[in-house]
Amino acid sequence: MKNRHLYNILILNLGMLCISTSGPLGRFIPLPPPLIIWSRAFVAFLVLGAYCYWKKEKIRTGFAENRYTIIYSGTLLTLHWVTYFFALQWSGVAVGMLSMFTFPIITVFLEPLFFKTKLHPIHLLFGFLILFGIYLLVPAFDFETEQTKGLFMGLFSALTYALRNLIIKKRTKKINGSLLMFYQMGITILLLFPVILIYPLDSLSSQIPYLLFLGFVTTAIGHTLFLNSLTYFTVATASIMNSIQPIFGILLAFFFLNEIPPASSLIGGGIILITVVIESLRSRKV
Repeated sequence: MKNRHLYNILILNLGMLCISTSGPLGRFIPLPPPLIIWSRAFVAFLVLGAYCYWKKEKIRTGFAENRYTIIYSGTLLTLHWVTYFFALQWSGVAVGMLSMFTFPIITVFLEPLFFKTKLHPIHLLFGFLILFGIYLLVPAFDFETEQTKGLFMGLFSALTYALRNLIIKKRTKKINGSLLMFYQMGITILLLFPVILIYPLDSLSSQIPYLLFLGFVTTAIGHTLFLNSLTYFTVATASIMNSIQPIFGILLAFFFLNEIPPASSLIGGGIILITVVIESLRSRKV
């Protein structure tokens, strides 16, 4: 039993490591974010489609029962990914990932609008801590600099991700996680289809290995491992584990991109992550 628990923890962390590669890849791939995300979704759509077919999932039935939620959540996921990759390209891996990881606290503030829950006074304290952490992420709030623009793009990405998760939680009937991701990849492909007509595709060929990795390892494998881990862990526990993603991302950026964030960004990011972990632990006890 103990070995099984350790195995599940390792699988969950492997999923987090796979997903966290989106940070360095989003910074490294020299393509417009909409084109990157379309390519990512296309690869993931094929892989997840093959997986769902192998698992004999009821693809038509699942979409019919949840079509409006799939369209809404898929649109928000597309916005989340595109703005997140803009944040990575403009401000770097550390600021891009850490600003996006404000989504758990944003979720807490939005949840009363979707469910019959009340905002706890401690959440106001968490909100101030998050704002202080955000303030430390960039050296100066100058809207003329790409780093500040990237920070706010990351915060908008966090907002769209929080809304997407709340919509799924409120409206989606019981549906397999891989099948849900398959549907959402289809929505992303349709929404971003014009980008392959707008942007020149000459440079795509040199980036195919990285785009395949992003679609297959980062998206299909990473998200499948994470969603499957929810069978063995509570959502709160998985959320705490989720907080390790920026740490993985910053380490990968250091080793592969030689990107070293300033001390103030690390301190601000630490405040944000500690706040997220405290809230996850607190919610597990409620």
